Amino acid sequence: MLKSIQKRKNKLRAQRKARVRGKIFGTAELPRLSVYKSNKYFYAQAINDTTGVTLASVDGRKLGLRVNQESVKTVAAEMAKNLAASNIENVVFDRNGYLYHGVVASFADALREAGIKF
Repeated sequence: MLKSIQKRKNKLRAQRKARVRGKIFGTAELPRLSVYKSNKYFYAQAINDTTGVTLASVDGRKLGLRVNQESVKTVAAEMAKNLAASNIENVVFDRNGYLYHGVVASFADALREAGIKF
């Protein structure tokens, strides 16, 4: 990919990320669920922004799963289990600048099916 195209894509994602993060904030009762996807793996963590502490997290790399819509459902089930262990039922979803389709939407739908509300 050309450097100019990649720079533009990174800039647009940074703008989307700043726009979304300006509107949401995580607390101990209602943490921010932030997702990150690379070309190979998918990560998610629940964050308390008042203290800057991660309350629960899941790493698709440690689970040995690649980024696709089927394996992200497994990552979401693991995240729901970690959230339940921390007594968290409600979260604020932070898509981290990614468009809400594909693996991000699949992850969110699987979390809702597992009983997490947002």
